[in-house]
Amino acid sequence: MKISRIPVEVRYAETDQMGIVHHSSYVVWCELGRTALIRELGFSYAQMEADGVLAPVLNINLNYKHTTKYGETVTVHTWIEAYDGLRVTYGYDIVNEKGETCVSGTSLHVCVKKETFRPISIRKQLPEWHEVYEREKKS
Repeated sequence: MKISRIPVEVRYAETDQMGIVHHSSYVVWCELGRTALIRELGFSYAQMEADGVLAPVLNINLNYKHTTKYGETVTVHTWIEAYDGLRVTYGYDIVNEKGETCVSGTSLHVCVKKETFRPISIRKQLPEWHEVYEREKKS
């Protein structure tokens, strides 16, 4: 199972009046992690979109465990939690410099045709992605 790890330096704009990272920022960090994982697997999210395929979020679930503050650096760990040929669930752990998991969660995606927004089979329409996702998904 491939796990992507990317550092994110907490920016001031991502914090609230208390100096703590706003909960919405973690969703953006998950997207950074997901894009990095896809790139590390040898694919390009941007190229997929240019080819007329989008991957909207169907569900996102994040559990907040520890606060994160301006000036800290966290690491976003991302992997393929589940894959069935149609839907992909990505897993996330956002870990602080002390090694504490601050946020954990998942996001569920399905690929759709850009013109119609109708779901497509990754297995059939993106066979290279399918092969790699089957190999790299969590067992």
